Amino acid sequence: MLILAVISIYGYKQIKSYFLQPEAIFVLGGDENREWFAAKLAQQQPELDIWVSSGSSEWYTEKIFSKAGIDRSRLHLDRRALDTVTNFTTLVDELQAQGIDSVYLITSDYHMRRARIVGEIVFGSRGIALKPMAVASEHEPEPIEKSIRDAARAILWLTTGYTGANLGQKSTRKVLGIKIK
Repeated sequence: MLILAVISIYGYKQIKSYFLQPEAIFVLGGDENREWFAAKLAQQQPELDIWVSSGSSEWYTEKIFSKAGIDRSRLHLDRRALDTVTNFTTLVDELQAQGIDSVYLITSDYHMRRARIVGEIVFGSRGIALKPMAVASEHEPEPIEKSIRDAARAILWLTTGYTGANLGQKSTRKVLGIKIK
């Protein structure tokens, strides 16, 4: 019964993401190809702002988007993330405050499973839906253990405010609409 429920929820989310019209582009840093991919998508979606979480150096990221003709005012760079979990936890409240409730999720194909799981937990906790856009790579998919570990860390963040990235470092979160530090 539990397996059927999980499959049903996953199927629903797959169908929902197909029809979703995102309100922003969210790029997980870690590979400049992701930023180039996002710049091309931003050319096709001129009404969307782009949020880049960590990634290339600031000047290089700006250069990529500038070369693509993307106005700097659309680009939001955030350097606080240390890993996949903090890519989401450092920006979720800011995106929610901007009224964004759906994003294109840009990351490499080998990394997408883990990013989607973490994103569904963290962004989903604020009602932000994901439309995944995988960037092709030549890497093998990550082991499932990384996805399980980061899912547990995302749940830890939801319940305690800690991401587990740095022991003793606490991130800001909201529980029932109350900001907790």
